[in-house]
Amino acid sequence: MIKINIRVDAAVHERLSRRAHGANLSLSAFLRSVLEQAADPSQRYVFSSQDEILATSIQILTILATSIGRRSPETLEHGMAEARDLLLERGLLGPEQR
Repeated sequence: MIKINIRVDAAVHERLSRRAHGANLSLSAFLRSVLEQAADPSQRYVFSSQDEILATSIQILTILATSIGRRSPETLEHGMAEARDLLLERGLLGPEQR
């Protein structure tokens, strides 16, 4: 196995560490998986399909949240609080988003 050394800003390291923790992986294992995706042998651009899925998911969730918010603002507020707790638990929100 080849060893690679890189330098990253402290803020980037912190975000990567949170993502690794949220995936229940060591930082090294998480970064290996990210690099494997970037070096996809089929030469697809690794982020394109994920970006399309994310965009579609955001659109669907926005429509759903708007509908629920009109019917029951309390239900929407409760759901958003639960979602925020789950994201914090998995390390997917930074300190500025808490």
